Amino acid sequence: MIFVTLGSQKFQFNRLLEAVDNLVAEGRITEEVYAQIGYSNYEPQHFVFKQFLDREEFSKMTERADIVITHGGTGAIIGAVKKGKKVIALPRLAQYGEHVDDHQLQILKQFDGMGIILACYDLNDLAELYKKIQHIEMTPYQSNTVKIIDSIEKFLSREFDKHE
Repeated sequence: MIFVTLGSQKFQFNRLLEAVDNLVAEGRITEEVYAQIGYSNYEPQHFVFKQFLDREEFSKMTERADIVITHGGTGAIIGAVKKGKKVIALPRLAQYGEHVDDHQLQILKQFDGMGIILACYDLNDLAELYKKIQHIEMTPYQSNTVKIIDSIEKFLSREFDKHE
């Protein structure tokens, strides 16, 4: 199952919904799709959607999903990858009235560069990325907290070894 989530900020992301709807209509996506569309006013014709989900519904849909398609918000991305989901993320862009600026481009470049997600910078690439993500392994997400604790433990063990 594919879970499309567009967050809860007061911006539409109609471009993404239309692209996924078209891929389903064309038979390029054949698995079940469910979307939380937020403030978007485009209503998909080829998959089930709800404007907003409560925390429990959101968690259940994320758990059911194999793939999460989302906007470039850190919360949506981290929430999905922490649950071991494959993520395709697209940046909301100011030129389409999807956000006030293009900061999601930088967010996606970081996550994409780490191999944690597949970033889609051009909606024309969505079908190809959807095919690709089904056959690749993504790098598991490791929080900075874990990395910091590991670094401290390594440092302390070296210091301890020096004093023995």
